[in-house]
Order: sequence, then C-alpha cells, then structure tokens
Amino acid sequence: MQLNYSVLIVDDVGENIQVAMNILKEDSYDLSFATSGAAALKLVNARKFDLILLDIMMPGMSGLEVCEQIRNDPQNSDIPIIFLTAKADIDSVAEGFKVGGVDYIIKPFHAVELLARARTHLELHAAKQVLQRHNLTLQARVNRTEQRLLSELESTQMEMIHILTELMESTSDETGKHIRRVAEYSRLLAQYHPSLSEEDARTIFHASPMHDIGKVLIPERILHKAGRFTEEEFEVMKTHTTKAHKFLCSSNRRILKAADIIAHEHHEKWDGSGYPRGLAGDKIHLYGRIVALADVFDALMHKRVYKEAWTLEATVDYIISHRGSHFDPELVDIFKEHLNEFIEISRI
Repeated sequence: MQLNYSVLIVDDVGENIQVAMNILKEDSYDLSFATSGAAALKLVNARKFDLILLDIMMPGMSGLEVCEQIRNDPQNSDIPIIFLTAKADIDSVAEGFKVGGVDYIIKPFHAVELLARARTHLELHAAKQVLQRHNLTLQARVNRTEQRLLSELESTQMEMIHILTELMESTSDETGKHIRRVAEYSRLLAQYHPSLSEEDARTIFHASPMHDIGKVLIPERILHKAGRFTEEEFEVMKTHTTKAHKFLCSSNRRILKAADIIAHEHHEKWDGSGYPRGLAGDKIHLYGRIVALADVFDALMHKRVYKEAWTLEATVDYIISHRGSHFDPELVDIFKEHLNEFIEISRI
C-alpha cells in the first residue's frame, strides 16, 4: 500500500471523524478533516486529495452540494468521493451517484468495509491517473508522427511542383525568374491581406509556380508564336487553364489543391470578363485573384517573345486603372500601399 495517499474526511460530527481516522490510520494515509461543506471546499481548493469521504446530512451546505461543486471544478473533478450516510433508501443513494459520488457507506460503518472501499477507490483512481498519463504520452507520440508525415508529404508535394515547374520552363517562354517573382509577389499580397493567415501565404508561395502548368499541353507553334494570336489560336491558348485543372483536380493535398485553384482561375477577371468560366468578384477564389495581379504585373514589367517590357510607370498605371475591372480592388489597394516592395521583387 502506498503511504502518500491523501484522504479528506468531511462530517459535522466530530466523533464520526475520529472513528474514521482511527480506522484509516491502519493504512498510513495522510488524513485531513473538515466539519462543514464550506471548510471542505476550502481545503480541496488549497491542496490535492486522492479520496474524499463525505457526509451527506450536514447543516448549511449538504454533502450533495459539496460534491456538485467539486465535480464542476476542472482541477478537482476527478477526485473519487465516497458518501457517508445514515440514509440507505434508494432515492438517497441514487441522488448521491447522480451528483458524482463513486460509492457510499452506511453509518455506522465497519472498519473492514471502510478500509476495503477506501483501498479500492484509491487504487482505481491511481490506475486511472497512470492510464491518463500513458494516453497523453501516446497522443503526443501520435501527434509527432502525424506532424512528421505531414511534413514529409508537403516536402514531396513541393518537390513534385519543382519538377513540374522545370518542365513548364523548358516548354514555354517563361523563365524561372518569372515563376519565382510571381511566387514572391503572391506571398506578399497574401501576407498583407487581412483575411489570410501566414499558412495561406506559405501555401500560395509554394503553389503559385504552377499557375501556367497547363501550357505544357499547348502546341509549341502557338506557345512560342512571336506575334498576336488569331482568334482560334487564342481559344486554344485559353485551354491551358482547364487542362491544368483536369490534371490537378484529383488531389486532396493542400498545396496541390491550391495549385489547382490558381492554375484554373488566375485568368478570371473581377468584372466577369475573364476565362475559362467567366467568374466575377468573390466567386473567384482569393488565391486566383492574387496570382492574377502578380502574373500580370510581372508579365508587363519584363520582355516576352511577343512584347517588349513596359516601363514601371506604365505597368503601375495599368494595374491601378483596372482596379475593379480586371483586378480585385482590395488587392490593388494593397499593391499601391506596398509598391516599393513589389518593385524590389521585380528586380530579381
């Protein structure tokens, strides 16, 4: 038997307390007592007990009320409480169990019964605490394992994106620097957007390089055409969004799901005049709206096979003048407020 169990005896009759203490001394418990409900609650709040023997019929606050208050206290709700009662009727016993008692002993109690009940509930309580500690340890291990697996899975997603991005670079006129700049612009817009978290910013940074992955399925004669597209050619070019969506939509992984949204929606326009679905306003996912602005800003600022680079002034004027038509007005406001940071990224 452990020698460090703490037992509280609560009874308004001193003789009952003395009898219980004399019996329980046999097992060398650390014994305390209280002669009222209020005094018992004060002791319970001051120290930790492993078992409470609680009289039901007491003046002022009854044992049932004391038990209810202890059960409602998260710090002490698990302490086993054995009721000491002179009432053996079914209703009294049922009420004791209802408020949270684990057992009851009829007065006058016998030494063998009191010792046996006390030992049983102390050992059960101790076993429960050990089990809870083991469960917490096991849960912590599970959480660490899940976190490691998620981290490995995310690394795999990013490696896949890197490979696919390199494939896209090899088949289009877009350079690695363009892809990197779009990712940086997108992260910047996400970081300053009030409805997005830091995790969103990281997600869009890793997913945005896939915005034009569908171009790997566009015929080279169209993809690398130096002049303007014919109407027919432009219709083919526009399919890079739906082709990417068909390729990516089956994934349930966070970064690849974001890449799907971005590839599918980054050519939609705020006023509904974009493609492929003609979405408007907040019907366009915020990730798509962010990459739409980032992609256009970088495309205008740098030379392509079909155009010369625009000046910074002309590019900024274009973005601002298309606030509310091509671009989300809130994102344009963020762009204007942090223009110096966009300019710095554009020099990469």
